[in-house]
Amino acid sequence: MTSLKLENQLCHRLYVASNAIIRAYRPILDKMDITYPQYIVLLALWETNAVDIGTLKNKTKIDGGALTLILQKMQKKRLIELIPDKRDRRSKIVSLTERGAALKQEAQHIPKKLACMLPNIESDHVDAMKDMLDTLITGFSHNI
Repeated sequence: MTSLKLENQLCHRLYVASNAIIRAYRPILDKMDITYPQYIVLLALWETNAVDIGTLKNKTKIDGGALTLILQKMQKKRLIELIPDKRDRRSKIVSLTERGAALKQEAQHIPKKLACMLPNIESDHVDAMKDMLDTLITGFSHNI
């Protein structure tokens, strides 16, 4: 039976690729004093500036418990504020601070810097890969 060989496992390739990508981001994000998960949250907030935690969880696809810890650390770094939602006191609004918003300017170079690390990958291949990963994510999301 060859199906249980490590080299045949898509999940292992995804795991290795994910770790490689995060390692590539690390030195860039270290200069900004943020982690990769914090960067993901900032990317979502830079689009909207303020959003409730549930919407942020759905947008980032970060588990609720993990997101809570990430937000607490970001609040300690004064990158975000957690504000009670006026419409629902049980809910909180995540809002960028001036410091969190200012990091967007620092982050502008990140996509290009990462793309330069992969000069042999054309943008249409990246788009195709995103489409395939979206299909994979959707497929597994419906089955768990």
